[in-house]
This record gives sequence, structure tokens and C-alpha cells, in this order.
Amino acid sequence: MRTRLVSFCFVLMNVIPGIAADDEAGPRLLEKTRRPTQIANAAAASIRVDVNMALVPVMVLDTMGHNVVGLDRQNFRVIDGSEPRPIVSFGQSDAPVSVGLIFDCSRSMREKFKIARAAPAELYKQLNPDDESFLITVAESAFIKQDFTTDFGAIQNALLFTNPTGTTSLLDGVYMGLQHLKKSKNPRRALIVVSDGGDNNSRYTIQELAKLAQEADTQIFAICLYEKPQTAEEADGPALLSRLTMASGGINYMIQNLNDMRSAFGKVGVTLHNQYVLGYYPPENAPAGKFRKITVQLLMPSGMPKLHVYSRNGYFVPDK
Repeated sequence: MRTRLVSFCFVLMNVIPGIAADDEAGPRLLEKTRRPTQIANAAAASIRVDVNMALVPVMVLDTMGHNVVGLDRQNFRVIDGSEPRPIVSFGQSDAPVSVGLIFDCSRSMREKFKIARAAPAELYKQLNPDDESFLITVAESAFIKQDFTTDFGAIQNALLFTNPTGTTSLLDGVYMGLQHLKKSKNPRRALIVVSDGGDNNSRYTIQELAKLAQEADTQIFAICLYEKPQTAEEADGPALLSRLTMASGGINYMIQNLNDMRSAFGKVGVTLHNQYVLGYYPPENAPAGKFRKITVQLLMPSGMPKLHVYSRNGYFVPDK
């Protein structure tokens, strides 16, 4: 059976409100629901469409940014174009993931770097032995500081010996990360972008990167340090990072207190291994090569706490 990669894009507003430093990163289990069946097949965690079925990764978070587990098939609805499609397979993916860390090491990070460089340890506590990661540092140019490794301490050491300086080529770093992930050993891919502001030195534009993010089979997460912006680029940072995460179906975590970075990294790590996968049959008459919009809706009983659903909101129909 032929399998083709496709791209979905994000449905709802993807900015998570400020995160409390003492907030736990672990998932929240809803009562009176059963845990969905685990999907062991690594390919099921990717955004793929074979000749019969589309598989859509979905994240569900509460208002505090906790991942919500315990939902079931009847809690979701998928609409392809304007037509509801039955969900014929349902599960929760915990497949291995390859993670690229894009870290702003420009001059504006100098006063924050002592705390910021230690925060990724919380991410790597949540990853599994089969996961892998690499580090790209961003200043006047983007540079692969540590290649793919399962020794996450090596990434911590690389940050330890990095000194912030220069301007910010953030979009160039994201582009490099998306390209480098094509060499990953795992079919599931994610980028985590850490910055205190926008871009002021890249050759690539946000329009180019947003389109590339929409087409890539990669979720982009961001940890945005929005603490007393001093320049126009820093003030524009949240909007820039939100556009990238929105295009890829990821989440932008807004941090106003530097000490909250650890919690944000922990939440990303938990999220990477707590995603639902919805399977449905796309319309047979969808024209090849065209972008087709989908919507994933969350169906909950009245009186339940407010939840947020994150996924991509469309795909390019593959050639037959």
C-alpha cells in the first residue's frame, strides 16, 4: 500500500497563557473516561495519508497547559472541507521523536542566558531512550552546535560553553532546523524555538518560513521570553513565533518570567508523547495537489472545564 506524506495546518489560536513556575508539567487524566489504546507503530505518529486513510495527530490541553488524556473517539469530530467524516481509528501515540532545539544566543539573551541554558534539562527528562535531539544556536548566523544525539547531556554542555553575542538570525535557524530534520532516524519530528524576540538578521522571510512550516511534516513549538521588550523586533517576537507554530500545528508558550522556562520545556516534552491520532477516510474525489481544509472539533459534555484542541487545519492532496 502506497503511503504519501501530506501537511495539515493548525485549527485554533495556539498561544498558551503564562505558565506558573510551580505548575506541574504532567498530563491530566479526565475522570469517567477510559485511556485510549496506545499506537505502537511509529509511522502512525506522522502526518500521513495512504490510499485509504488519513492519520491526524491532535493535542488537547487545559487552561493551565496540561495535556489532557483519557478522551475517547466520541469526544472528537473531523470535518474535511465542509463534510463530517467518521473517525474509523483512534489511539494515543508514544512513538520515538526527533527534536531540533533552535536556541537564541544573540546579544539580547546575555542577561538571561545563565537561567535559560539550564531549562532544556526539563525537556530531556521527558524524552525516551529512542528519541534523539540536536542543537542549533542562533546569533548573527545559525550554527549546528550539536548534531543528532541520544546523549542529551551533550546538548546541555554545548549550551554551557556558549556566549550570547551579535544580532538574531532566528528564521535562518528555523530553516536550517527543518532541513536538518530530514536526516532524522525517526518519522516523528519536532522543532522547539527559544527566543526573547523577533528576527533582525535573517535572509529568509516569515512568509517563506510559514509556507515551509505548513508543508513540512514537523511540529514547531516555541518558548517566547516576552519580558520587557526593548526593541521593535522583541515586541514583534510573539507574533512571529505564533505564525510559525500556527502553520505547523504546534504551540507557542509565552513566558513573562524567566524562571518559568523550566516548566514550559517540561510541558513540551510531555506533549510530544501525549498526542491523539485520529484516522478517517478522505473524500475519494479530492483533486490532487490542492490544499484541502480540515477542522478537528472537541465534543465535551456541558459543565466540563474548558479545553483547547491543537492540530493542523488542512493538507495538500497527494497525487494518486
